[in-house]
Amino acid sequence: MKIRAAAMRTAAGMVCVGLVWWAQLPGQAAPEDGKRWYKGNLHTHTTHSDGDSTAMEVAAWYKGNRYQFLVLTDHNYLTEVEGLNQAHAAQERFLLIPGEEVTDSHKGKPVHVNGVALSKLVMPAGGATLEATIQGNVSAIAAAGGLPSVNHPNFVWAFGSKELLQIQGASLFEVYNGHPGVNNEGGGGYESLDEMWDALLTAGKRWHGIAVDDAHHFKALGKQYSNPGRGWVMVRAGRLEAGAITAAIRTGDFYSSTGVELVSVETIAGGMRLEIKPANPLKYRTHFIGKGGQVLKTVTDLKAEYAFTGGDGYVRARVEASNGDKAWTQPVWK
Repeated sequence: MKIRAAAMRTAAGMVCVGLVWWAQLPGQAAPEDGKRWYKGNLHTHTTHSDGDSTAMEVAAWYKGNRYQFLVLTDHNYLTEVEGLNQAHAAQERFLLIPGEEVTDSHKGKPVHVNGVALSKLVMPAGGATLEATIQGNVSAIAAAGGLPSVNHPNFVWAFGSKELLQIQGASLFEVYNGHPGVNNEGGGGYESLDEMWDALLTAGKRWHGIAVDDAHHFKALGKQYSNPGRGWVMVRAGRLEAGAITAAIRTGDFYSSTGVELVSVETIAGGMRLEIKPANPLKYRTHFIGKGGQVLKTVTDLKAEYAFTGGDGYVRARVEASNGDKAWTQPVWK
């Protein structure tokens, strides 16, 4: 994660090729409420910061791999995408949403906060403490009209739930990041990202968890590289438009995945229900998780449901496939 100095400009017109992918896949019927699933990545890099491919090449990879939307999030650099989207959004084609990874630090601890759907470039805010640095960047992104997302807390073991509990105005963080150096699972006394999420939820913080690529390498493949296609979100929205996509993310109308596909996720009276799309010969296990990170129920069928009992507080689901792939639903509150 090499970082370039802040760039006080945008990359106007850098992505201007015909990137076309129909959001409604073959055989996919529109549901009764008019909403459908859109696959997207909220964190990726180009040669405008420390990626190995141009914005055009990066967008072409995601379009060619059946994503419907993408946020380019170079370090302290905002790529202008308005011209392309004005031409194609009405036809439900591949959508680029403007973004930036606001890249800061405090006493050697990296503080990276993504801004999704930004109206302008945001400069790092700095701060007298680690918490103040996180908060300053979250607030600056919100002031610029963007959706703040706190990135990879365990990168260089920067911070954990103790710091995140003090942050106001944020509701999104990475429960999975595909970069090989971000330590998703924690260790040595540091929380995993799942554990951080439950610490926030248990304290009453209504945060949502996203899975992302944080892709930098499109031309060299391997476990040691941050390649694309490792983590994404499936957003349920009425149309492929930046406002509709970001509104759905704000309200938690999405799930996150590293490979598991869900047919449906529903909030029901007193709980939640989901259905997994099978991919033979894989087997699945769904853990319903509640207050304190406690596993409330485990289901091995493709259809799984949980009804609240006393003291649950919230419930979220983590679906695990036999090949190691996962999906995470957003929490439902009692």
